[in-house]
Amino acid sequence: MVGTYNGKYADGSKSYGGYAEYARVPGHFVIRIPDAIPSADAAPMLCGGITVFSPLRKNGCGPGKRVGIVGVGGLGHFGLLFAKALGAEKVVAISRSSTKKADTESMGATGFIATDEDKDWHKKNSRTLDLIVSTVSSPNMPLEKYLRLLRTNGTFIQVGAPEDKLPAFAAFSLMAKACKLGGSQIGSPAEIEEMLKLAAEKKVKPWIVSRPMKEANQAIVDMEAGKARYRYVLENDEHARL
Repeated sequence: MVGTYNGKYADGSKSYGGYAEYARVPGHFVIRIPDAIPSADAAPMLCGGITVFSPLRKNGCGPGKRVGIVGVGGLGHFGLLFAKALGAEKVVAISRSSTKKADTESMGATGFIATDEDKDWHKKNSRTLDLIVSTVSSPNMPLEKYLRLLRTNGTFIQVGAPEDKLPAFAAFSLMAKACKLGGSQIGSPAEIEEMLKLAAEKKVKPWIVSRPMKEANQAIVDMEAGKARYRYVLENDEHARL
């Protein structure tokens, strides 16, 4: 297997992932991008988009389902967009503050929970969601309170990747409502194809800021500072002139 970034091919050359001018991959991994989706929009869908689309699709997001997305960032904004596109009855954005509330409403959210602004948020919204997808990467999450939001047979899926362990929680948080706790990392080529088809049909438009490849280092600095709204897309200067 050759890694997407900094991997070595049999001839000794390296793989440069998104920084490459060209890419070589086995044909069965190649997926056609629908003409309706610009390359700049498709690029983040192939990473952040499929990361949330896969668990939403696998865990029944659709008509009649009430879905919560924890974190409104590069991953979370895709979660809101795809939950809406899949036809969820209710799409709730869950964030620490309400500073991004207006953005989430534009993305299709029908509800918003600001966990740092309402100390009783977990009580007021108890048993209101069927599925929660958590995109946050901080281990300091109120996991037990998130689980309280689930209805009977609800599911909590973690896609954000904290470096430290998740906080402890009482087993009764799962047992009392027969809830499930799981995780997801990426999706299959078939799921990516399904995602792109849905995005084309439903006109899913990610919130991106395109920047030239020469600004790659600054884009990383800005991303870590929380300035991205909500994905940076690096454009290859050479290809932009073709």
